[in-house]
Amino acid sequence: MLTLDRRFDFRGRPVAWGMIGEGDPIVLIHGTPFSSQVWRRIAPHLAQRHRVYFFDLLGYGQSDMTAGRDVSLGVQNELLAALFLHWGLDRPDVLCHDFGGATALRAYYLNGLRYRRMTIFDAVAVSPWGSPFVQHVRDHEAAFAGAPAYIHDALLRAYLRGAAYRPLSEEALGVYSAPWTGQSGQAAFYRQIAQMKLAYTDEVEDSYGPMEGDVRVLWGTADDWIPLSRGKKLADKIAGGRLTAIPNAGHLVQDDAPEAIVAAVLNG
Repeated sequence: MLTLDRRFDFRGRPVAWGMIGEGDPIVLIHGTPFSSQVWRRIAPHLAQRHRVYFFDLLGYGQSDMTAGRDVSLGVQNELLAALFLHWGLDRPDVLCHDFGGATALRAYYLNGLRYRRMTIFDAVAVSPWGSPFVQHVRDHEAAFAGAPAYIHDALLRAYLRGAAYRPLSEEALGVYSAPWTGQSGQAAFYRQIAQMKLAYTDEVEDSYGPMEGDVRVLWGTADDWIPLSRGKKLADKIAGGRLTAIPNAGHLVQDDAPEAIVAAVLNG
């Protein structure tokens, strides 16, 4: 497990983060419904050559989950820009997945952040996105947040399993579900889904174009959440059409094929 033993105050909200390794900096940005622990099998390998920064987005993991707060994509890029300033980073590498990809793209186009190399995979970036389950939660957040714990736990585990091509281990299910259990965790899980809005990617999608620095787009060929066709559209817009398709990997490439991510970052 990664250790997030440091705290950053972002507008009065605690953000959990950690760092390992030495070398050129790389920032890892997770997606939903995960936390920085999604990098637990990847970060130690990257730390052999990099100073690796990882953190939990607002509303996720060990970061602020206070009820009534903004945990949407509209705030996460502001957090990323503030963390870059706090860490004193200028053009680091970034590795980003799902909402982390949207966060890195929004920070690039809206906040002026720049990256030496971006490795982005299975990202929320090109409309449309959002499953029927997400839409249903948006329409009935209170009902889901107040459901009996055993119903929530079953829904949560089924939802997590759907992210991977290979069966998730009990260890992985435990790690990914832990922040979303208990009364406050259950409410936080449905809160972040209810705040998923296409407007946050629509806001920057028309701006997509060749980016400064090196851009690598990876995509799981068996991603049932965001299909490969969306990855190809994103690669066409920001990476000159260059895309690495990862066979036998779903949306959660970190579990299905972590070696492909490590190789893309370390071998380029």
